[in-house]
Amino acid sequence: MAQPYGFEEEEFTTKFNGRVVLRIMRHVTPYWHWMLGFIVMIALTSVGDSYFTYLGKLFIDEGIVARNTARLTQLLMIYGGLSIFQALTVFSFVYLAGVLGERVQYDMRKLLFNHLQELSFSYFDKTPVGWIMSRVTSDSGRIADLVTWGFLDVTWATLNIITSLTFMAFINWRLMLIVAGVVPLMLAASLYFRQRILKQYREVRKLNSMITGAYNENIAGVRVVKALVREQKNLEEFSGTSREMYHAAYRAAWLSALFLPVVQIIGAFGIGAVVWYGGLQAQVAGITVGGIQAFLSYLSFIIWPIQDLARVYAEMQRSVASAERVFSLIDAQPEVVDREGAFDPGALRGEVSFEDVTFRYKEGQNVLTDFNLHVEPGEHIAIVGPTGGGKTTIVNLLCRFYEPTSGVIRLDGHDYTTLTQHAIQSRIGVVLQTPHLFSGTIRENIRYGRLDATDEEVEQAAKIAHAHDFIMEMGKGYDEEVGEGGNLLSVGQKQLVSIARAVLANPAILILDEATSSVDTLTEARVQRGMEALMAGRTSFVIAHRLSTIKRADRILVIKAGRIVEVGTHSELIRARGHYYDLYTRQFRREREQVYGVGEFAATAA
Repeated sequence: MAQPYGFEEEEFTTKFNGRVVLRIMRHVTPYWHWMLGFIVMIALTSVGDSYFTYLGKLFIDEGIVARNTARLTQLLMIYGGLSIFQALTVFSFVYLAGVLGERVQYDMRKLLFNHLQELSFSYFDKTPVGWIMSRVTSDSGRIADLVTWGFLDVTWATLNIITSLTFMAFINWRLMLIVAGVVPLMLAASLYFRQRILKQYREVRKLNSMITGAYNENIAGVRVVKALVREQKNLEEFSGTSREMYHAAYRAAWLSALFLPVVQIIGAFGIGAVVWYGGLQAQVAGITVGGIQAFLSYLSFIIWPIQDLARVYAEMQRSVASAERVFSLIDAQPEVVDREGAFDPGALRGEVSFEDVTFRYKEGQNVLTDFNLHVEPGEHIAIVGPTGGGKTTIVNLLCRFYEPTSGVIRLDGHDYTTLTQHAIQSRIGVVLQTPHLFSGTIRENIRYGRLDATDEEVEQAAKIAHAHDFIMEMGKGYDEEVGEGGNLLSVGQKQLVSIARAVLANPAILILDEATSSVDTLTEARVQRGMEALMAGRTSFVIAHRLSTIKRADRILVIKAGRIVEVGTHSELIRARGHYYDLYTRQFRREREQVYGVGEFAATAA
């Protein structure tokens, strides 16, 4: 399945990365008191578990075998009190683990969201949405699981082994040494399988990102998929990636499952050794019956946590692989950053200058070359030309979504790299060809760029944009829901709402990127009136698809191969009979043929 241009999935080392784990733990340090309480409760629970087994020895040796009813009653009372205490410690560490996990996950997602806001426009050009969403959702969740339930299981297992060996040594140190010799063998088995499991789960995470991206693209582009009858081809591509993920997950599951019987076999040898040697010790009065029974219980008590480590290891490998990917996102640096000493100049008049600006997305392929342009405050500039000529790049540079490869862009005489990004972007309004609205009401979307605006200001902005009439025709008026992405409104209605949003923001510089190319002729007239009201008194740049909409521009720039090949008013360029004249007459002829069904259009259609 193809990745977007310029994006390469990371390849991580197959070695267990302790630095990643330490970095994860640094995100837990703000909650050290929760973690300390968490560890103390687990330790008390582990000691309680081991003492329960030791009580079993005392029940047999001092109560049942000795036929001592009073001692038996005493031991039962101790057992009951310990059970209550154990219930409290279990509740405490489970509660603390749950709270800690939610807080860490909240912090991680908040950190990722804030970091995404800081990244440059170019990052989102190159990085699939599915890749980002996978990091913010499932991967951050796995990290939270690692520092809570994963850490809980590892700590519990380790403490159980230590406390069990301690109680064993208290009963009979010779038998304890036999058991202690078995433990490293079981741990060695886990070390052997660990690297293989990690490698497979990293592959699973990589393929999962691709599948998430495929879901996102196919859902977002479902109309195109169905229109071009791409369902079968997309299914084949998706099936191939899913099949690869299945095989990687199968191999990881197979290795995890194989680990359990290996541990059980090693444990069986340990049990056999304890029974054999313990029987010899019993013959020479070196150990009691209750002691042998306690040893067997303790050995099972050790085998169980180590067996459980197989599951924990598999989950930890997935969590570490997820953490590597989350940290790769956190470590991504924005290409456009505020320089040291950058400042906010206050209100802008709207003077714009491009001075010998060259820009390239890819080395050796200039999109703009030695581009020069000076725009006076309040001037209306239209930009036309063939696709790929550099029109959108000009306005992306003006918004400082990118910075020039060489040359200078000035705003009111300031080199705009000396200004803060907020100072620039808060004073530039953008109305796109396909406007994006956010889930919520019409009122909330108009107010999106200026949250302190009153309801009266919102409605006044809608009136200026010629959006008020259609809004009032809706059942709830300004409180009408627009749906996800504004899908409950028509394209023209969304465009008018986006124009009202720009009016309310009151930008010094306005960019209209083919704002009428996606609407019908009747809607275009209404949108055009809203655009003219919005442009009044502001420096504006209009990327035009329909040339009939820019006749009133102060200057029209014809851009070709990253250079200005013609400049002038509509009438001047028509009289010059150059590139603009050819574009305009071809478009005018095409529109007439579509209306009247004659000429070349009719012949082609036939």
